[in-house]
Amino acid sequence: MNSAKADIKDAPCQSVSNYLWKDAPDEKKWADCVHCGMCLESCPTYEITGQEQHSPRGRVHLIKSVAEGKISVNEQFTDPVFSCLDCRACTTACPANVDVGGLIEEARGQIRQAMPLTGWKGMISKFFLKELFPHSHRLEAAGSLLKLYQKSGMQKMVRTTGMLNMMPTHLSEMEYVMPKITRSVRKKYKKKRVLKAKAEKKAEVAFLTGCIMDVMFSDINEATLNVLRRNGNDVVIPQSQTCCGALHVHAGDRDMGRKLAKKNIEAFQHADTIIVNAAGCGCMLKEYPELFREEEQEWLEKAEVFAEKVQDISKYLHNTGYRPPQTKLNTRITYHDACHLAHGQGVREEPRDILLSIPGVEMVHMANADRCCGSAGIYNLTNPDMAGAVLQSKMEHVPHDVEMISMGNPGCMLQMAVGVKKYGRSQQIVHTVQLLEWAYQKEEEEAHRVEEK
Repeated sequence: MNSAKADIKDAPCQSVSNYLWKDAPDEKKWADCVHCGMCLESCPTYEITGQEQHSPRGRVHLIKSVAEGKISVNEQFTDPVFSCLDCRACTTACPANVDVGGLIEEARGQIRQAMPLTGWKGMISKFFLKELFPHSHRLEAAGSLLKLYQKSGMQKMVRTTGMLNMMPTHLSEMEYVMPKITRSVRKKYKKKRVLKAKAEKKAEVAFLTGCIMDVMFSDINEATLNVLRRNGNDVVIPQSQTCCGALHVHAGDRDMGRKLAKKNIEAFQHADTIIVNAAGCGCMLKEYPELFREEEQEWLEKAEVFAEKVQDISKYLHNTGYRPPQTKLNTRITYHDACHLAHGQGVREEPRDILLSIPGVEMVHMANADRCCGSAGIYNLTNPDMAGAVLQSKMEHVPHDVEMISMGNPGCMLQMAVGVKKYGRSQQIVHTVQLLEWAYQKEEEEAHRVEEK
């Protein structure tokens, strides 16, 4: 018996399976796949490579073949599985609704147990996934360092001296579009148990601040809080919450994903509604039950209750009612569907309706609006060439005659900002709720001017 088999924690589902650890890809997820090919045109990696193993049905076939003992968990299997964007567009296109994304994530979990990352890749992965993202105080410290980098003049020096040219292209592109770092809302409101509604109270909700969102886009978190409070919601920010675990699960670390899920389930146990403004986080939270299908029944039940509470900010506002602004913004915008919002959560029309409710906003249709932009968590960092090709395809469909591109996910915002700069565009990248808050602010400013007169 080899060392890998000696370390098996649980018996495999099938005696012939080459998946050696618990939480293997679920046969129920591939059982309905008939390899019809309806998914092919929806897949960005297949569009670019034309290779069957980089298509959804090809990946499903490979995952099934490992379960049947026909192939092993090796480099040839790893490449197609980790080159998937996990955008879920194939599931939307599939007549049988085959959960390819779920299979991909489960397969990655098996790969990382059979073939752990080593060397510098292992060190970087451990630093970010285990030592940074799960710890809020470390994230806040990282945000403070980035803020110092921007305000001290160091960023200007790095850009003007050409030091960025020493970095890989995809990293220097990210540095150029780094948003202005401001104080995290979690830190700002640490001593307040409840942020009271600014209108007649109709509900109390809990808010997931996120990790990347609260460090890189704290202004959007602030806008989210303001919009919720303006529309009659008391808001609670549980201080014991942590990273949602999406990046960990995408990377194959399902054990860490479960640990983070348990912390969040406990942190939000008293909430009736959990508001999320990041599509990737929201999708992960809704899929927590998938992490516990082989765990103790108690945690599976808790995860199922938790998942039912999760709502994207746009869906929540749309379903519970919000006050449309009265002041015109006068701008032409287009809307990009974040994959984990459109394909992962089925939220498509709600953000569009919110944007159209703002006076003066003219919406311009984007062809293939729900096509992946190439961000896919940190895919644009781990697979920069493929991510760049996917981004190029995406930018070809962005209308030129718009001033803003709206969306609902931080990863998409950074990736699309790279696209705007790289391809000589001038559009501003905005979050849907951010635009709504700007309209409210303009309305207030005009009201104050009238009062002063």
